[in-house]
Amino acid sequence: MTARRRGRPMTARRRRTAAARAGQYLALLGYLVFLLVPFLWLLSTAFKPPRELGSIAPSWIPHDPTLGNFRAAFAEQPLLRSAANSLLAAAGAAVLSVVVATPMAYVLARFRTRMARAATGWVVVSQAFPLVLVIIPLFLLLKAVGLVDSLGGLTLVYLVWSLPFALWMLTGYVRAVPAELEEAAAVDGAGRVRTLVSVTAPLLVPGIVATGLFAFITAWNEFFFALVLLKSPEKQTMPVVLTHFLGAEGVADLGPLAAAALLATLPGLVLFAVIQRRITGGMLAGAVKH
Repeated sequence: MTARRRGRPMTARRRRTAAARAGQYLALLGYLVFLLVPFLWLLSTAFKPPRELGSIAPSWIPHDPTLGNFRAAFAEQPLLRSAANSLLAAAGAAVLSVVVATPMAYVLARFRTRMARAATGWVVVSQAFPLVLVIIPLFLLLKAVGLVDSLGGLTLVYLVWSLPFALWMLTGYVRAVPAELEEAAAVDGAGRVRTLVSVTAPLLVPGIVATGLFAFITAWNEFFFALVLLKSPEKQTMPVVLTHFLGAEGVADLGPLAAAALLATLPGLVLFAVIQRRITGGMLAGAVKH
């Protein structure tokens, strides 16, 4: 009797655990379908000829796949130039975000004062601000210093916008590094600078790489700031150039638009595939307590 009574709760607990796990996998599958279906449809549309694009019974797999949409996209819009502009702004923002956020994250993680807690809270709250709330002050500020309609000004805006998340992410990585390692190095006679360079910095390399790449992808995909701040056609980024495939009456040149959108999407997908584990680790590291 005692064994049965002890076995029943264990069986019920296992059933609940299995049901919860099944629910998690089901939710993950639904989210995967939600993300994958639009991409597969974009991929299919990019290779469809105009006759199939206008069909009243569209199909997932093109019956007569063609590269004409890609040729038309490059002929209609300066995709290479806009991609270079996006690359310059995104790479600059990523590098600056890492350089600025790394020492700040170390201070917030190691010196847990009231000021540090208040700064961390402000970082979290700042992510809730809508873009339209800050675009007018940013525009006036950049106009005052002569950086409107320049990739340098856009890079600074991307830096400001990505810095809070980069700081929060790197703070989690720093907290995941045991402080005992730094204390042991100090006992062995290493100074603060040598400890940071020889002990802490190598352990932060995965977090720094993941944070920089995340800032890069965020800036690469950004549209609103680039639309408002860049007026010269030769300085526009890839997301802004994609809107040029829309006609005056809102009619889209669907084939070339899908081809250009696919090309603009691939860098982000490739980078996310490479760093997704490190990004997840950086997000979860903040919950680790030593």
